[in-house]
Amino acid sequence: MQLLTAQKIDGHRHIITGQSNLAFSRAQRSLECGAQPIYVGTQLPEALKDLVKTGKVEHVDESFQFRHVTSLGRDEVSGVVDQVLVVGVHQHEEVDLGSLYRQCLSLRVPLNVAGHPEYCSFTFLASYADGDFQFGVTTSGKGCRLANRLKREMVAALPANVDEICNKIGSLRERIYEEDLKDVFEAEDIGQEDDDAEQKRLNVLVVEDSETFIQKKKQRLRWLSQLVEYFPLGKLANVSIDDLNRAYHSSQEADAKESQQNGQEDDSAPAVVDSSSSSSKAHIALIGSGPGSAQYLTSAALERINSADLILADKLVPESVLDLIPRATEVFIAKKYPGNAEAAQTELLERGLDGLKQGKMVVRLKQGDPYIYGRGGEEYIFFAGHGYKPEVVPGITSALSAPLAANIPPTHRDVADQVLICTGTGRKGAMPVIPEFVKSRTVIFLMALHRVDRLMEAISATPGWDLSTPCAVIERASCHDQRVTRTTLQYLVEAVEAIGSRPPGLLVVGHSCTILEKLDEGQKWKIEEGYHTGVGETLKGFSALA
Repeated sequence: MQLLTAQKIDGHRHIITGQSNLAFSRAQRSLECGAQPIYVGTQLPEALKDLVKTGKVEHVDESFQFRHVTSLGRDEVSGVVDQVLVVGVHQHEEVDLGSLYRQCLSLRVPLNVAGHPEYCSFTFLASYADGDFQFGVTTSGKGCRLANRLKREMVAALPANVDEICNKIGSLRERIYEEDLKDVFEAEDIGQEDDDAEQKRLNVLVVEDSETFIQKKKQRLRWLSQLVEYFPLGKLANVSIDDLNRAYHSSQEADAKESQQNGQEDDSAPAVVDSSSSSSKAHIALIGSGPGSAQYLTSAALERINSADLILADKLVPESVLDLIPRATEVFIAKKYPGNAEAAQTELLERGLDGLKQGKMVVRLKQGDPYIYGRGGEEYIFFAGHGYKPEVVPGITSALSAPLAANIPPTHRDVADQVLICTGTGRKGAMPVIPEFVKSRTVIFLMALHRVDRLMEAISATPGWDLSTPCAVIERASCHDQRVTRTTLQYLVEAVEAIGSRPPGLLVVGHSCTILEKLDEGQKWKIEEGYHTGVGETLKGFSALA
């Protein structure tokens, strides 16, 4: 296994030696990244002559010796070069590759010898770059042609504007930091981070009774992170700071309105409008999109998606489902950031109502099932109260499908004879009532992972609960990046804090978790990546025919 990193090599000095036209591509790559290539050898490869003539590549017309490694580098590193690249066998010079490898190792100088992986301390990736976006593929020496084929396949799957996306998100983060955070977090590294870093700290709910100045300062940055996580990738280049500002101000207005109404009882019935003036086409459908993968979307849901004029989608609806929406259909994705859920919900309902008044076919697209912690009942009451009785299309709830995707049977003879579905997040951040412990029951907590530490505190304080009970965290169920963490309640918080979160996710608790999959003796937790099924992703073709 090799560690893949991205290095800043501006100003570095690289030695290239050997009789091969591969010298040209190596020199070109160094130049692209801001390094200075130096060719050492008495016979200059034909492909390098133009680069040497124009001064882009230095040429040391001497037989390559190890002394060049320690003398041609930068002054700040005592003349030691930053990299050595051997691109082919010398025709008139002999290089002891074994000795060179050992000497470079002793100085920690990276060495690559083309065609000799045993003498390489690093290897080149089949790479792709579009502005600031780069990725690389390696097969760990199993074949450069295969690596290049895989790279081409991955490039084909990228959005065409990936460089614009990087620039837009980067500029938004920088602006938010300058406007909101610079005076508060001078010493905290909120700016640059490793691209492979998962969220190590659990999300903190911004609730009315615990809101602090610092939380509000960080709010727009958290919301931007939510956009990056959930919005369709191709649409991120169009995100603006105004989107975040509107969500921020609408959340303030919603909080102020709710505080004014708090404690006041309103006996008036919902306002019902006369919708007779609207087109007969006006219709609202509450649709469940299933647990994640588009292959679990029902045909009834797909039919409504294809006939909609306006689609109002939750941010958790996966991109594979959003990709099925016809391009001409208007789509609005809820901006339900931490602390902004109520304001975003109000905005969503108002947009839906406006669409209905215009005679549109409106689809309210939800993850899972609309009536399983999806606020479907609330939305039904809202639209029905305004004269538009919704159609409800069931969806496969993750509460029951995610355990199956993780190879956990929620019920099993002599182990689990009942299933209980709970929420881990009450209204405005209140902790829900923890059910009593029943050994033969499988308990499924939805919306619990962002506050799993508080949930475990509540469970531990509830008499009867056995902390040695097996449990599993299932994230992005049925999607290609599904992750299952198997552990026990006593190690749950430690496990989640160690690996970070990959929302959306749920928690399954009960002895059913170990019927088909078990931890090894003494193992605190184990992690399983990916979701594998024999069913192909064929819905895009189906959508075109529907």
